[in-house]
Amino acid sequence: MATSLVMDLEGFAKRGLRKGDPQIKDKLVTLIREVKSIPEPQAEALAQAVIEESLATLNPRGEVFDLEPVGVTMGDFGVGSRGSGDFYTHTKIAEVIGRTGAVLDSAELDDSGVVRAGGQYVVVTVDGMHSRLSDYPFLAGFHVTRAALRDVYVMGAKPVALLSDIHLADDGDVSRLFDHISGIATVSELIGVPLVTGSTLRIGGDMVIGDRLTGCVGAVGVSERLTPRKDARAGDVIMMTEGAGGGTICAAALYYGLHEVVDETLNIKFLQASEALLDADLEIHAMTDVTNGGIRGDAKEIAHTAGVKLVFWEDRMRNLVNRRVLNMLNSLQIDYLGVSIDALLIIAPAEEASEIARTIRKTGVAIDEIGQVEKGGGADLHIDDRVTDFAPLFRESAYTPIKKAVGTEARRDVPAMQKLVDQAALRAVEKKRRFVERIRRQ
Repeated sequence: MATSLVMDLEGFAKRGLRKGDPQIKDKLVTLIREVKSIPEPQAEALAQAVIEESLATLNPRGEVFDLEPVGVTMGDFGVGSRGSGDFYTHTKIAEVIGRTGAVLDSAELDDSGVVRAGGQYVVVTVDGMHSRLSDYPFLAGFHVTRAALRDVYVMGAKPVALLSDIHLADDGDVSRLFDHISGIATVSELIGVPLVTGSTLRIGGDMVIGDRLTGCVGAVGVSERLTPRKDARAGDVIMMTEGAGGGTICAAALYYGLHEVVDETLNIKFLQASEALLDADLEIHAMTDVTNGGIRGDAKEIAHTAGVKLVFWEDRMRNLVNRRVLNMLNSLQIDYLGVSIDALLIIAPAEEASEIARTIRKTGVAIDEIGQVEKGGGADLHIDDRVTDFAPLFRESAYTPIKKAVGTEARRDVPAMQKLVDQAALRAVEKKRRFVERIRRQ
């Protein structure tokens, strides 16, 4: 059975119906039989059911269904591509949510949220699996679990539980489900944080055919103090641990045929270093993980959130990237500063630097000072004798052939798109207000 094709039958049908395509049913039958080894009459019955459901929901009646497109797609604006377009979108998401009363929420641009309960901080985070690892469920589960745990650790919290949400398309073999859970459970067992609950569903139910896998892992932690990005202060030093990458590096290695590099990512060094820091009870102002968007993205977000200027020394950062991974990135002309290397970034008082380094090195993980925090704004990168602006691109470094084909620059006028994105966010805020008032009046 050929299952390489993934097709949203409902989306395909609705596009055809809006265009008045008289061949839409025949096309659906062909698509269905491309993926499913079923007789033609059965495929025709399925296609007819898809058309009936699509017609019934093509123009739904009621205010709750109202949605006015603004003409900017996720791809146009680089959403999920961990560049300036994605960062802008996240500020708008925070505006739609609004102030929540949480200790830390989406407005802070941290990867975790924090509430106070029972006299402790409760830290909650969720990470989506890397979309290009769908065909490699174990790797997808392993790396998304590490990512969720990292987000808890960098908030200064001790992880206490994991949860998962898995979506596998209708034609996906059930072995993929178990392989994915195995990857999650491997990290869970290695670091001693239990996987306690989750959800398992099909992508789109019967409306999506193929074998695509996606999902997320969430983590919960507790702490008595926090290390959010906003607490970075002028005079602090910036330190970074060694990094060998995770899902992003796996994707680069896989889709350029350098499969042996994947082995370099299979470790829990970040988590071990974080555990050691928690046990040592040192003064640390802020921590983050160098993930999608790379150090470029982290520098922008920290400087913006904390209202400070960050200065980085490129040679020291380069020395902390796994040699095999760095050689691969260099050979493929991928900027290591703009992709996830899964290193731990620590911002702390200068007088704590030596003890932080000693604590982490005891776990067998390399670390060095890579910069400093100053008064001002933005971020500078020192390369040899040159100083350059350390800003993220519109999209993160292109690390697969298709990403290179798409490029890292915007394909449309960015300020014009930002205005349209602003409109979409404002409409969502207004819709939320209307329905909050409506439901409260009931």
